[in-house]
Amino acid sequence: MIYGYIRVSSDKQTVENQRFEISRFCDSNGLTIDGWIEETISGTRNYDKRKLGDLLRNIKAGDAIICSELSRLGRSLYMVMEILALCMEKECRVWTIKDNFRLGDDIQSKVLAFAFGLSAEIERNLISQRTKEALARKKAEGVHLGRPKGALGKHTKLSDKEDVIRCLLDCGNTYAAIARALKVDRSTLVRFCDARGIKRPVNCSSIAI
Repeated sequence: MIYGYIRVSSDKQTVENQRFEISRFCDSNGLTIDGWIEETISGTRNYDKRKLGDLLRNIKAGDAIICSELSRLGRSLYMVMEILALCMEKECRVWTIKDNFRLGDDIQSKVLAFAFGLSAEIERNLISQRTKEALARKKAEGVHLGRPKGALGKHTKLSDKEDVIRCLLDCGNTYAAIARALKVDRSTLVRFCDARGIKRPVNCSSIAI
């Protein structure tokens, strides 16, 4: 059996992008999804309290779970590692598309599972720390944080991250890098910045998120 696993964190997000990615991957590799598991829940919630937990309890040797990326399984290193360890114990496979990750029963898969999980954890911690430092620096410099007067007030999925975006742009990060960190398309970020009047300064160094 091959299962397609899709998780979004809120009702404002859509499952269709992930479903499309998985379906396209299967079409390209001659695979067929036997069952879809979709849920709207934070990845910080323990997998036992999610539909993913039911899947892992019932999955059998030789089965496969396909998802768009490892972060769909969980948002912490330890949770992802626990899930992958359980899959290895049950001799089922895990394939992710964006990460190009393949978990089998070989030692290389086990090493990759640790490396990917560790990298994801380090990246999230670095982004969080650099964002806090940038915000603190801007505040100390007396820079007003928040939407300028007269800017559009329509709420979007990036509205709560406006101050973060301004600081990261001020620190020299590209739209593409920030979009990857915030898990949105670059075009979505650019449209948001244009609507808010947020501009990337010229001749500034990057903090490399």
